[in-house]
Amino acid sequence: MLVAYCVMAQPPALIVQDAWVREVPGSDVAAVYLILRNPTTQPISIVGVESSVASHAMIHETQTQSGQSRMRPHEQLVVPAGQTVKLEPGGLHVMLHGVTQSTPVGQSVPLALLLADGQKVQVAAVVRPLNAQ
Repeated sequence: MLVAYCVMAQPPALIVQDAWVREVPGSDVAAVYLILRNPTTQPISIVGVESSVASHAMIHETQTQSGQSRMRPHEQLVVPAGQTVKLEPGGLHVMLHGVTQSTPVGQSVPLALLLADGQKVQVAAVVRPLNAQ
């Protein structure tokens, strides 16, 4: 007797869309922006970021207080169940420090988002011109 089993592929836990980094010639820091979508019924926590082209990567948040823009680390980012979180200029973003190589416009910068459950989500952020929004 032949028995066939259909294994349903699990939907991705975290969907990353429109990942990009602004070209900053001559600088060893860069900001990465992207859209995170959680199609699951459970919140997903991002506890860290890695990149092979930077010595340090972390999620930052820009806030304006008394007319001054300030950045501060955002230790853990939670993407609520069924929700979308945008990392965009003037708000949440990934900061890359100690960037070791320049990447021309159109090329990609590799990142890995580290999830609280131990998974890594690989991301390729496309380099856009300095004036990109």
